[in-house]
Amino acid sequence: MTTPQPVNLEQKFGLFAEAWSPKLVGELNGQQVKLAKFRDEFIWHAHEHEDELFLVVRGTLRMGFRDREVRVREGEFLIVPRGVEHQPVAETEEVWVMLFEPASTVNTGTAGGERTVTELERL
Repeated sequence: MTTPQPVNLEQKFGLFAEAWSPKLVGELNGQQVKLAKFRDEFIWHAHEHEDELFLVVRGTLRMGFRDREVRVREGEFLIVPRGVEHQPVAETEEVWVMLFEPASTVNTGTAGGERTVTELERL
């Protein structure tokens, strides 16, 4: 067993540039901790079986729901319950987000498509 080590978010975010491609930085109790950079807008999607937690590290995220929008600023997080259709949008030029979600979660949920990432890079 290895000795637990702290994860430096600034350093990890510095290791990649692409948007909408989550990177794996930790795992615990069947959950994954992922980092992602958001630019512009993502697709509308839902996750049938998984809740998602979006923690904004840098920038401002606008989460679209079919009946409203919610802004999530640096240091804030938002939990999107399973089954709720949503659309993440970077309100600032680039948004750094930490995600906590079950290992089974696919970034595009039930929508699928060309932005789907099934094999996560571990940083």
